[in-house]
Parts: sequence; structure tokens; C-alpha cells
Amino acid sequence: MGRTALLVTHTGRRRSTEHARAVAADLIEAGFEVRVVAEEVEDLDLPGIVPVRGSDAADGAEIVFALGGDGTFLRAAELARPAKAPLLGINLGKVGFLAEAEIDDLDQAVRDVVERAYTVDERLTLDVRAEFDGGPAIHSWALNEVSVEKGERAQMLELLVDVDGRPLSRYGCDGVVCATPTGSTAYAFSAGGPVVWPEVEALLLVPISAHALFSRPLVTAPTSTFSITVDPFAALAVLCCDGRRVYDLPPGARVTVQRGDLPVRVVRLRPRPFTDRLVAKFGLPVHGWRGGRR
Repeated sequence: MGRTALLVTHTGRRRSTEHARAVAADLIEAGFEVRVVAEEVEDLDLPGIVPVRGSDAADGAEIVFALGGDGTFLRAAELARPAKAPLLGINLGKVGFLAEAEIDDLDQAVRDVVERAYTVDERLTLDVRAEFDGGPAIHSWALNEVSVEKGERAQMLELLVDVDGRPLSRYGCDGVVCATPTGSTAYAFSAGGPVVWPEVEALLLVPISAHALFSRPLVTAPTSTFSITVDPFAALAVLCCDGRRVYDLPPGARVTVQRGDLPVRVVRLRPRPFTDRLVAKFGLPVHGWRGGRR
């Protein structure tokens, strides 16, 4: 049976396109059918690649390559998740926290895939449903985070937060972030949330700039359900999933967030402790902020 890979990259960047072209050529030489999102085929300009369209682009694929930054990884996850295809991130961006390998590891990463020398982890996701009068329910999902934020810069948002069907608090705030452990180093971290190791099964809730005496980030069980209700007399709100899928929420809307039915399967080439990744990506001073000891 033939082997198939889907290649997702940021073709608007020349460097990314060049590396994606090299990966595609190596995979084709190794006997793979290489699929590329149809809108990116012309930019890659490589004979032998197969253009694909739609949400089923990764169906039947052995692996999905994401060459770029975290944005490219999240875009590739949208295709890999429904197909249950393993997703390998190669960082061509800046931080690239979600990527497994850096650009210097690109050739070896391709060889490992060809030789099937990798393992696969499953990352917890979030399912979200938004309901409001006068419109159909919104259904979406996220790998990193779901946020409910104010839609008008000048006005504070009033939100009521429930956890597991019980009222927790009402916040006057810029919004609330519901995150996975994978997303704990993204938006939730910027809003003051904790870093949670990816192996930990938990959900995070982090208020954004809340005008309240109690506005601490919370870590709950993975079975918990968050309900966020926009005050009926509040300003327009916005629901955002992974920074990619954005929906307007009218006053009175109710957003429910819980563990997703489908995880994202992430490729691991040479597993290393998450501590090492954290130190490398954030440039943490393991020898102290004041330099070496005297």
C-alpha cells in the first residue's frame, strides 16, 4: 500500500516555500504521494505533488507536515485532527512552541518519517458551543484556547462564569481564556496563567484584565465544563478559537467549553523533557538572572 503525506506551509514566505519544496522532493523520491493544499501548489511549483481541497485533505494520510510557525501548525491541525493523522511541526518561524523540530533538523526529520522512526502523542483539545437568541448555535474546537473577548475597545465586558454547572464569579473584564495544557504557553500564559506540562490532563480558565478582587487563573479537572454567559446588557463580544476561527456574540450569548471528543495527534521524533523545551523556547536563565555565582 502506498504512503501519503500532506504538506502545509506558509507559501507567502520565500524561505518556507524553498524548504517545503525540498521536503516534498525528498518524500516523493522515497515513494510518498505528497499532497499540497490546492491554493499553495502554484507557489511550490514542483512536479508530482497532488493538489487537495477541503476539510478532508488529510484523509488516509500517514502524516501531516507543518512547515512554519505556530500559526501554520494550528492551520495544519485543522486538517490533521478529523483524519486522525499524526502532525509533525518543523519550526521556520520565531518561537515555534508547538513544533517538534527546528530548521537545522529538517533533513533528519524527513529521514525519520521515511523510516517510521517516531512516536505519536495525543494532545487534549476543546469543544465549544455558543448559543444565543435569534441565531443557530455555533460549534467549533481548539487545540490551544477558546477565548470570549470584548468586541468594542472602549467598553468593558461583563461575563458570568460557571464551572460544572455552578456559578463561580461575575467579571468585569476584557475577556476570559479557556485553555488546554498545550495552549498554556500561548494566550493563557500572556494573560497571567500557569505553564502546564502537556502530559497533565487539565483545563485552564484565565480572566483577562479583570476588574475584580478574585481574578486568579484556575486549573480544573479535564472533565470540567465551563459556561460563559455574556451579560444581556453588555457590549458585543467575540468568540475566538485558536486565533483562527472568530464569531460575533451578541449580549446574552452563552458559551460552553469542555474537553474535545477528538485529540490532535502530535509526532515526537526524539522525545525530550518538557523542561528543556521550556528553557530553550523562552530563553530561561538556568544559571540565574544575575549571572554565574562568584
